[in-house]
Amino acid sequence: MNRKIILASTVMGMMAIILGAFGAHKLKEVLSIEELNTFETGVKYQMYHALFLLFLGTVNIISDKARNTILYLTVTGVIFFSGSIYLLATNRLTAFDFRAIGIVTPIGGVLLILAWFVLFMNVIKKKA
Repeated sequence: MNRKIILASTVMGMMAIILGAFGAHKLKEVLSIEELNTFETGVKYQMYHALFLLFLGTVNIISDKARNTILYLTVTGVIFFSGSIYLLATNRLTAFDFRAIGIVTPIGGVLLILAWFVLFMNVIKKKA
């Protein structure tokens, strides 16, 4: 299980770096400052959660079931949260109006909060 989490973490981290570089070097030519800042917010949260998964994959303080739940909440949350932010920030560059799917951003945020909450609750329940 830890291997799967660390692999997910490394892919998520690599993609955050690639998207961050793409935003800084290519998108700055076509996005407004506000749109670029929005895009960077998605990159930051993706990287924060890549590091969160890296931490999760290297410690043994919770059960495999909880670890698996956190993995899926985090990956889905990043896809919904950061993914929708990427699409919304670049919305005017496409023919499709991504504002129609804007509701997935807060859903992704809730999933990320739940992942942290599951970790919190499992650490609290763990006997010293």
